[in-house]
Amino acid sequence: VLRNAVHVEEAEMEKCVRDVMKEKKIKQEDTGFKTNLHISLLQISGYKKLYLNVENLRKVPYDSDNEEHEEQLIELWNLLMPHENLKARITKQWCDIGFQGDDPKTDFRGMGLLGLVNLNVTYDWSCRYSYAIVGINLTEMAYSLLKNGALKSHLYNMVSGLPQMEHFHQFYCYLVYEFDKFWFEEEPESIMHFNQYREKFHEKIKGLLLDCDVILTLQN
Repeated sequence: VLRNAVHVEEAEMEKCVRDVMKEKKIKQEDTGFKTNLHISLLQISGYKKLYLNVENLRKVPYDSDNEEHEEQLIELWNLLMPHENLKARITKQWCDIGFQGDDPKTDFRGMGLLGLVNLNVTYDWSCRYSYAIVGINLTEMAYSLLKNGALKSHLYNMVSGLPQMEHFHQFYCYLVYEFDKFWFEEEPESIMHFNQYREKFHEKIKGLLLDCDVILTLQN
């Protein structure tokens, strides 16, 4: 009963809670325990579903023949460069917002459509370096922390129920803004040292996530 409980769908959760309480000989009238168990099971099963949703989006390769993908990419350009028109779909202009070459699709290979979606989430970020490729790197960081379970305490403390994709996006935004501050404080000699400072920042975040009471949110 307990093993199956973390895989139960939300609609069946109430019955599952009753079954667990019966199996453990806990009185059904104990509403406090019932509520807490219900929330905990939602959080655990929700974490698994969130990872699958994030993974499925990551597995979608950027397809330049897909109209929706292209629209999202052009939207990113328009949000970041509202006063400058693209001269062509494949152009060196993409480097102006931090892509590595003249066709952004090559930069999305590791993170797929997830990388583009996250870039659009934080389009108003005024950064000091290559926005696009740094954002894709931080998407990979957020994804890896979700995959290995490091985000469990953060999400369990922040969401009283099912964590959603928006909560993953919020964590990504946290990484973006905190990395921006971190980069400024560390004062690297150049962007050529990015990987070194990325790993240092990654270790810092992993350390914060070890706290069972952690909630990582942007501070005003």
